Amino acid sequence: MKQSPPEQNATTVRRATRADAEELLTLIDALAAYEKLEPPDAAAKERLLTDMSGDRPRFEAFLAEVDGRAVGYAFVLETYSSFLAMPTLYLEDIFVLPEWRSRKVGFTLFAAMAAEAYRRGCGRMEWTVLDWNRLAIDFYERLGAQHLKEWHYYRLGREALRSFADPT
Repeated sequence: MKQSPPEQNATTVRRATRADAEELLTLIDALAAYEKLEPPDAAAKERLLTDMSGDRPRFEAFLAEVDGRAVGYAFVLETYSSFLAMPTLYLEDIFVLPEWRSRKVGFTLFAAMAAEAYRRGCGRMEWTVLDWNRLAIDFYERLGAQHLKEWHYYRLGREALRSFADPT
């Protein structure tokens, strides 16, 4: 019986470790460039790695690899829904290098995160999308994701938080 040749450019997804720092930080810089933002500075990059792999990790990172090369990543963390009484997997970042899009890498990475949410017993997975990122919006809508129009996303920045911690 003739065996089929291995699938070319098959994407694998795995949890990132501190040993993946260089590849992960390169991908984070690429996301910053794509979103036209300043990339994290050296101190922020060190905090990212510590917060991912320290004694009390604050988030988990996953790498999408094709032929052993990291071409995308996702950051996830759990929140908790008081009404579902179940955790929610929050997808903080999901990014695939532009030259690897339209090759199902993004779908494979997203599907792996959805499967991770299910494996953990999460009641849902949530994320945000920049309003100008039509490619991402169309991708999520094709997958059946719902845009929650009734919710407004708010943020207190570091300086505003400081006013609560030190009101003087």
